[in-house]
Amino acid sequence: MNWTADQVRNKFLEFFESKGHKIVPSAPVVNKDDPTLMFTNAGMNQFKDYFLGNKSPEFLRVADTQKCLRVSGKHNDLEEVGVDSYHHTMFEMLGNWSFGDYFKSESVDWAWELLTTIYKVPSDRIYATVFAGDETDGLPLDGEAEAIWKKYLPSDHILRFGKKDNFWEMGEVGPCGPCSEIHVDLRSAEEREKTDGSSLVNMDHPQVVEIWNLVFIQYNRKADGKLVPLPARHVDTGMGFERLCMVLQGKKSSYDTDVFTPIITETERLTGKEYAGSYASEDKSDIAFRVIADHLRAVCFTIADGALPTNTGAGYVIRRILRRAVRYYYSFLERTEPLLNELVPLLAEKYRDVFPELYAQVELVKKVVLEEERSFLKTLSDGLRRIQSLDTNDGRVSGEEAFELYDTYGFPFDLTALIAAEKGWLVDEEGFNKCLEEQKKRSKADAKKEVSDWVRLRESELPRFLGYDQLEMEDVNILMYRITRQKGKEMIHLVLDKTPFYPEGGGQVGDTGVLIQSESKINVLDTFRENELIVHLVNQLPPEPHNPLHAKVDRIKRRATENNHSATHLLHAALRKVLGEHVQQKGSLVAPDHLRFDFSHFSKVTDEQVREIERMVNEKIRANIGCGEEREMTIEQAKEKGAMMLFGEKYGERVRVITFDPDYSIELCGGCHVDYTGRIGSFRIVSESAVAAGIRRISAVTAREADRWVEEKLDVLDEINRQLKNAQDPVEAIKSLQSELKNLKSEIADLNANKAGDLQSSLKKQTVEVNGVRLVSAKVDIQDPKALKTLVFQLEQELKPAVVAVGASISGKPQLLLAISKEISGDRLNAGKMIRDAGKFIRGGGGGQPFFASAGGSYAEGLDEAIDFIKDTMQVVLSQS
Repeated sequence: MNWTADQVRNKFLEFFESKGHKIVPSAPVVNKDDPTLMFTNAGMNQFKDYFLGNKSPEFLRVADTQKCLRVSGKHNDLEEVGVDSYHHTMFEMLGNWSFGDYFKSESVDWAWELLTTIYKVPSDRIYATVFAGDETDGLPLDGEAEAIWKKYLPSDHILRFGKKDNFWEMGEVGPCGPCSEIHVDLRSAEEREKTDGSSLVNMDHPQVVEIWNLVFIQYNRKADGKLVPLPARHVDTGMGFERLCMVLQGKKSSYDTDVFTPIITETERLTGKEYAGSYASEDKSDIAFRVIADHLRAVCFTIADGALPTNTGAGYVIRRILRRAVRYYYSFLERTEPLLNELVPLLAEKYRDVFPELYAQVELVKKVVLEEERSFLKTLSDGLRRIQSLDTNDGRVSGEEAFELYDTYGFPFDLTALIAAEKGWLVDEEGFNKCLEEQKKRSKADAKKEVSDWVRLRESELPRFLGYDQLEMEDVNILMYRITRQKGKEMIHLVLDKTPFYPEGGGQVGDTGVLIQSESKINVLDTFRENELIVHLVNQLPPEPHNPLHAKVDRIKRRATENNHSATHLLHAALRKVLGEHVQQKGSLVAPDHLRFDFSHFSKVTDEQVREIERMVNEKIRANIGCGEEREMTIEQAKEKGAMMLFGEKYGERVRVITFDPDYSIELCGGCHVDYTGRIGSFRIVSESAVAAGIRRISAVTAREADRWVEEKLDVLDEINRQLKNAQDPVEAIKSLQSELKNLKSEIADLNANKAGDLQSSLKKQTVEVNGVRLVSAKVDIQDPKALKTLVFQLEQELKPAVVAVGASISGKPQLLLAISKEISGDRLNAGKMIRDAGKFIRGGGGGQPFFASAGGSYAEGLDEAIDFIKDTMQVVLSQS
């Protein structure tokens, strides 16, 4: 059978459904509920609480295809992507799980059945690995798995490996256990005859690849390194979808499968370049095709799941991936216009039935990618100009300069080295690596956080949140606690058996308040969620941790937060009614003192639309609509009811639905709300702005904060009236003053122009000629920066070939300008280099191009020295020409 990628995926899911597995959707690739993970990097992430015993699974057998991203931390594959034939940033992981149900025997039996009976993979090409044991952890050989494999494979196809390869751990702490990997030898018969495949397993051979890992989770790794048995034994398997397609389609590279070939073919059409499929390191254009095909998926699916490119967190990682793709097509496919955005519709259509969230947001994702490309292409252009202006008198680019290009402009070292080589320069690679290592050390030091193991005080089911109905409760018990340290500060994490404190989520900030025990009051500084645990941040343990507590939420802050959360729902509905149904929530912040709402929309919201949205929300507030709450609705019922669901959120089988008028606002929401909208009081939009391409942001206030905002505006209006001497029509009075100011500015500009004209004539008489080049240098009395620049340009044009250096103190701040006629500017006569040196005299800095540069500073008294320095230096250089 000639398998297509879609058939491969569907057959996997059908097979495990026939074995009693519930097929579940992929979790978002952006991980929001686990502080230890930025992205979903394995299929098991969403089931972590089942393995830890923190939550009981609804289904004991589950299968899915999960979007995964591995670009940072332990699983950092980014720099290998596109260079070899099988590494990827985003990939699909086909997986089947058992939560305390079946174990090793069924896992191996079903893996063998699927691969050899259904997919028809030749059995003589399959190798299985088992855990050889580890003395340090006191773990024996996994003889059970080895014995099962002997039913299907000869002994020379069953290989033992140590902890590095065959003991799976998600991180430094957490669920873990021995694993059994399945490898397939894709080499030709001649190659297999020469070299036995068993010698190439786990040797990074591109044609002897691991496709499936069967993990038998039975331990929990504690912070002290010790292993303890889990309450129940589980199975976690993960099969690389792209690699499986490579095997079943008879390809030597996953990039040659139909997972990627449509993107590569379209890239050929758009660039006019041809993909040869070479994996030689010098064939950079082929690497570029693969980088684009891979990175496009990573960028688009993470944006669709709610992570916009930014300078921090998950958004920064996405920006790095996108910029790597841009660098490759810019450098090696000679493409200077945005490219990735043109490939988005093709990708969305390809995954329409698998991950529909991208197709549903294709225009938004395309717009975001386009703006990111435009921005970085400009940065690349700026970086190239920066390289042109580097001070390389000795023909050497320093490590610090190379690192600045990397850190500020996104130039990888090899690109800087390539451009430098074309100019005959050397680059200090050792110095660059030193700067890079120092930056990594700083980042690690800032992020380093010590977290102890949980100390469990009592056994219980999952903590219960009762804060919808109660803000204060007695007889609250600590289930477990742990100590954290960061930057020398010690804090405590508490998990309670029941709590009125809302954990941060859905944009709503976590509750604060106090825990009381006898005479002791312990401040709850924050509340957040770690998977299914509700964690309370405090700065000390109660004096008697085993004794009950009185929990009390800060009522004033919570009520203000509820006002803003309900107002956010009313705002969301109003936006969709005024702007259109395309509006989707893209982020929110619900705090006690304000709310912030990000949404998809491709143009600025007009002032008239802002007023209409604000009016509509206030109408709903005055209507005093009751909050309809249904806490245990099935997801299917919620869909039928028309509840708004957010892309990038993970929903369970049962959801909570909040309604404010069935014809106006119905949303899935776990947050806290007012009983009636009238309690909100009033709603005012404070600002409307752009966050990213296609994403707008509204900030607003409610209740007392809205009143305060209006009072401040009225105070400003009163002061304006006083300044205008209580004019009958303040607006007309301001317009009159503006007109008068405009006329005065025009008169001043004319005076400055006349003054500059007189100066120009005067300076021409001070010209010094050296080897046919006219040199003008002077400090002048001009207070208009524009007039100063015009003076310099006009002198250079009249006197060229010329060097014109002029300085002025404008409002007490020194300004220094240097122009060199283009026909004589270059390495020896470089305005950019010269201005940086001269800028030191005015305690400032500057830069520019070889033919024009400027500098500013804080020491106007140094202007004469700066100008004399330029004059003397230029005379020496010109006299040597």
